[in-house]
Amino acid sequence: MKALRWIFAFAALGVVFAGGFGYGRWFSTGPATGKGRKILYYVDAMHPWYKSDKPGIAPDCGMQLAPVYADGKQGDAPAPEKKIVGYRDPHDHSYTSDKPGLNPATGNDLEAVYDDAVPANAIQITPQKQQMIGVRFGQAELTETSQPIHAAGKVTADETLITRIQARTDGWIAKVYADFTGQHIENGQPLLTLYSPDLLAAQQEYLLALKARGLMQHSSMSETMVNNDALAEAARRRLLLLNFSQEDIGEIEKSQKPIENITLHAIADGYVMTRNAYSGQRVTPETELYTIANLNDVWVIADVFEADAARIHLGQAARIRVPGTNGSHFARVTYMQPQADAATRTIKVRLELANEGMQLRPDMFVDVEIDFGSAKSLTVPAEAVLDSGLTKTVFLDKGNGYFEPRIVETGMRAADRVQILSGLKAGDRIVVSGVFLLNSETQMREATDGATGQNHDQPHH
Repeated sequence: MKALRWIFAFAALGVVFAGGFGYGRWFSTGPATGKGRKILYYVDAMHPWYKSDKPGIAPDCGMQLAPVYADGKQGDAPAPEKKIVGYRDPHDHSYTSDKPGLNPATGNDLEAVYDDAVPANAIQITPQKQQMIGVRFGQAELTETSQPIHAAGKVTADETLITRIQARTDGWIAKVYADFTGQHIENGQPLLTLYSPDLLAAQQEYLLALKARGLMQHSSMSETMVNNDALAEAARRRLLLLNFSQEDIGEIEKSQKPIENITLHAIADGYVMTRNAYSGQRVTPETELYTIANLNDVWVIADVFEADAARIHLGQAARIRVPGTNGSHFARVTYMQPQADAATRTIKVRLELANEGMQLRPDMFVDVEIDFGSAKSLTVPAEAVLDSGLTKTVFLDKGNGYFEPRIVETGMRAADRVQILSGLKAGDRIVVSGVFLLNSETQMREATDGATGQNHDQPHH
């Protein structure tokens, strides 16, 4: 009986011990876990600004509050062990040291460099919270980047193929042959006839010089012969300078009479772009009678945004498309203006091309596509880059729920991907959705560190 009484006593003590241990496990609200990590406070995973000094349920969304530990991490995963392998200047990574201290050149405090895969500025997000904020992953990849520059352009005549017709003396227009704008003109085609007293006087001088040379042809005075020849040649040259053709001069010599109305001829092929010649009109040497443009080759002046101008160089290929048509024309960049337009922030880029079939007409608006060929470069999805205006950040997945905010330098954007110039390498696993919320988590942690005095540049043990 006595032995049986002792057995029951020990059994009762065991039940009491077990009950007390269970109560402590389930209902204790102490500030530390069984793993020895000190809890600072509790937060709502969906609304991190809500804090509580006790565990429980968030009043706004009904979610279980998550603990925030003194090591700066959330959840039950302990902070990883980290080993310092050296020190470096945070602003000049070329300066390193095996001991803490200052960079003697800049005076900056050296930061610790660790040998583990989790950087000091990484944040930890539990899988449950990742699912709630919609975290999705992608990769930095080498992809084809041949994004062309698109610009609006305007067709103009090639300025080197424009001819302006003017009379070289005062006079009156007697008859007009090229009588409408847009008319196609061929080289040598008559444009108008001009009556001018000055032209009649020049012809009379030439006829007199010819007559004097003929009278003195058999003279024994050689000097007189030479002078007469020189006068005749000077008078003939004056007629040429006054727009007389060789045929006109031949007719004067043959008929021995001046031509009353002189015909002006075209000196190049092209189209009449402007006309200022009408019958009976008085003209002067300053009067521009016709502007004739050869449109076999044309220019296209494209307005390129100044941010894209650095990618363009002389000789670069481009395609010209006329809105409403399916065809395209091949062109090349031949000139870039040195000054940007202050109002539109664009730079004028000139392209030259052959105008086959006269499909491109002056003052016509066209679409310009400047090509860059195809080349592979490192890119990430555009939504993975968080642009704050001053910096661009991408979050790297470091595994085990850790994410590192990485500052990157971006290049051009091609469709839904952005070129990465520095900060990442091919194959890096990155966050492509939920980046904004991760950034908010990072800022909240920095604010917490400032309030609690935590330094995440030192290893956690």
